[in-house]
Amino acid sequence: MVALVQVITGNSPERTNSATTPSPTTSLSASATPSVAPPPSPTITSATPTPAATSPSPTAVPLADEKNTAAVPGSDTTQSSDAQTALDTLETLEVKGRAPKTGYSREQFGQVWADIDHNGCDTRNDILRRDLTSITAKPRTHGCKVITGVLDDPYTATTIDFQQGKNTSSAIQIDHVVALSDAWQTGAQNLSTTDREQLANDPVNLLAVDGPANQQKSDADAATWLPSNKDYRCTYVSKQIDVKAKYRLWVKQPEKDAMIQVLGNCGATLPEKTQDPAPVVEEPTQAPVQQATAPAYVAPPAEQAPTQQVPAQQAPATAVFANCAEARAAGAAPLYAGSPGYSSNLDGDHDGIACERK
Repeated sequence: MVALVQVITGNSPERTNSATTPSPTTSLSASATPSVAPPPSPTITSATPTPAATSPSPTAVPLADEKNTAAVPGSDTTQSSDAQTALDTLETLEVKGRAPKTGYSREQFGQVWADIDHNGCDTRNDILRRDLTSITAKPRTHGCKVITGVLDDPYTATTIDFQQGKNTSSAIQIDHVVALSDAWQTGAQNLSTTDREQLANDPVNLLAVDGPANQQKSDADAATWLPSNKDYRCTYVSKQIDVKAKYRLWVKQPEKDAMIQVLGNCGATLPEKTQDPAPVVEEPTQAPVQQATAPAYVAPPAEQAPTQQVPAQQAPATAVFANCAEARAAGAAPLYAGSPGYSSNLDGDHDGIACERK
């Protein structure tokens, strides 16, 4: 019994030791644990920033969330004079023909989309921020890089989604209300370089519009192109007049006629046309009717005694004719007695008439 107790008692420490003392397998497992367990803490700690570093930062944020946002051109730059004011201004513009396009290039109007107001944004993004709604912008650009937005297009009366990108940005374009080529041919070539750059970047002359409509317009004036949205035509024409007046540009006669027609449909009072006076047709005048009067009595001429015709006197002869033939040849026959050239020798019957015809 004692031996058995000792055996049992002796085994108990062994089980205890086997439970507390790692077996070779357990020791291997335990030795592996420190190699795996300790690194996780520093590894996890050092790896924590890695996902943030490799994750793409936001490509667009709502414009309202962007800090220190650059100033946007005033909404009044999308407006125009009322129809009557525009018409009155139009009457002050010079009317001339189109000047040659010789020498025109985009470079004549300075840097494309220059930051002329020095707000840190180029003009194109300024106009996008002015005309679009629901805008998102590239982070940390002060709102100067528009990524998306929505446009209520004035030219087509449609809603267009804008997405910045190589193949998508052209869906919305910035239009020069007075096209630069047209401006060049109506006086801008006489402006200074500074004034031309101002014209090309002036918010008053710029609108965000449907890209295809802008391409269709090209450099046309009001005589050859108007927006398909008829409700916007009055504002469009008024803006063109405002720009031309501001930069001392002239209008062509067909262009002016088209503008007057548009403004007349917007409530402007058109000047009365002075018509040429109708030609005066003179009615034929009738000769005055004279009262018939009895003819005055005319006494019959008194009878006169017959007068004897006296042969015409011939020019005095310078010599006596040798014979009647000579007298006749000279046209002097007949010869009368007492007249020059008469000779009794020629008066055969002595009746006082010589060389008479018998």
